[in-house]
Amino acid sequence: MSLQTILQSIQNSGLSLWIRQNPAIFPIIESLHVVAITLVFGTIMIVDLRLLGFASHRRGANKLIAELLPFTWGAFILAVATGCLLFTANAPAYANNTQFRLKLVVILAAGINMAVFHVTTHRRIAAWDTVMPPPTAARVAGVTSLLLWVAVIYIGRWIGFTLDILF
Repeated sequence: MSLQTILQSIQNSGLSLWIRQNPAIFPIIESLHVVAITLVFGTIMIVDLRLLGFASHRRGANKLIAELLPFTWGAFILAVATGCLLFTANAPAYANNTQFRLKLVVILAAGINMAVFHVTTHRRIAAWDTVMPPPTAARVAGVTSLLLWVAVIYIGRWIGFTLDILF
């Protein structure tokens, strides 16, 4: 079975038809996706700014990360779920869209940046939790994260201007 056949099967699914045939559904899903991305970026930005050395009100980096991480993951799960629904509605067009593929690559890069931070610099957080400025590795992870998530938002918005609409 070819990729195009799979994509066409996704687009021909009942869920995809329901999304395309109900005029209010796609904008609702898209709005939820935007809200979820906003929450993801907002919570990540707060942590990243702390990693860059902007003090959080009476919180060390570790406490701030622990408090915001559940919100970040919840919002990320909602963003992935709504993103999958958006993809379902127009699978071949999204899969063939360069900006969509680039967005996925940048999200992957942001995930790798986070993983590297957590297995390296975050493991030694007790030594620098309340120190200002944080170590260079933390600042590099913070600025990299900010740049990658801004790129995700920019590229995601770009998709809307380059997508071939099939419905």
